[in-house]
Amino acid sequence: MGESVELNVAGRPVRLSNPGKVYFPERGFTKLDLARYYMAVGDGVLRALRDRPTTLERYPDGVAGESFFQKRARKNLPEWIPTGRISFPSGRHADEICPTEPAAVVWAANLGCLTFHPWPVRRADTEHPDELRIDLDPQPGTDYEDAVRAALELREVLQELGLRGWPKTSGGRGLHVFVPIEPEWTFTQVRRAAIAVARELERRAPERITTKWWKEERGEKVFVDYNQTARDRTIAGAYSVRPHPHAPVSAPLRWDEVPDARPRDFDLATMPVRYADLGDVHADMERHAFRLESLLELAARDERDHGLGDLPYPPEHPKAAGEPKRVQPSRAKH
Repeated sequence: MGESVELNVAGRPVRLSNPGKVYFPERGFTKLDLARYYMAVGDGVLRALRDRPTTLERYPDGVAGESFFQKRARKNLPEWIPTGRISFPSGRHADEICPTEPAAVVWAANLGCLTFHPWPVRRADTEHPDELRIDLDPQPGTDYEDAVRAALELREVLQELGLRGWPKTSGGRGLHVFVPIEPEWTFTQVRRAAIAVARELERRAPERITTKWWKEERGEKVFVDYNQTARDRTIAGAYSVRPHPHAPVSAPLRWDEVPDARPRDFDLATMPVRYADLGDVHADMERHAFRLESLLELAARDERDHGLGDLPYPPEHPKAAGEPKRVQPSRAKH
């Protein structure tokens, strides 16, 4: 495998140990291939991670080995990689890495990090998200094409509300749509906005889209996972490699590509070619920041006119005021 190589990443030397270690046996991709991939899409992946506290999803022995999520920065973190302090629902804190240059991404890849999970905040203000993230998750009995249909409907809803989203594949079966926002609202308010847009989608296509938190109630529909906006919930960052045998990546898309693009079109080998041709198709996202008043007004109308208040939080969150019972309906009946 070789002991190590030194890579020049945008002027920063980064040591890569065991560059020949195979990370994706099905395709033969090595640690060096992973590092070179992140160098090829460096500006794009950094755009998605810049100054964001980031959790590392690590596979030190490749996708066939064990994995873990690393939230706290290592004690021997290079001095040129800054950190940001985030607080968990429990009230505890952690200092996570906040990449500010492509070399930080390659440094993490050397640790076996395949997927980067950035928080929707910047290290200068970790209490006010600057992205509204909408996760379209096909349930059993549905597929990616159902998520595509939901995403196109979501685009219409956002436009009607004066908002714009940037779509990307999840790297699995679903789609993500990110809306850049002014960092003026709390996690609770941003989650409330996500619930409002999810309910509007559900109203328009109740036979295909659901907001039901409990899996037993979702049916064969696309679940709009509003809880991905809850504190300490993250979504795979753009260009992140996903831990599947064929080495797919979470691919930013233009809206005109959404109907025809498919997740398997984008992987460790094909994305650098696309990136060299098109660059970062979400590069303009940073030039926008929308306001949430229209969604929060929609949430207020839902509660006032339809009695639709809060929805259940994830289990690790403390019980919130106004939250409905956090128990599976089938168990609640007994």
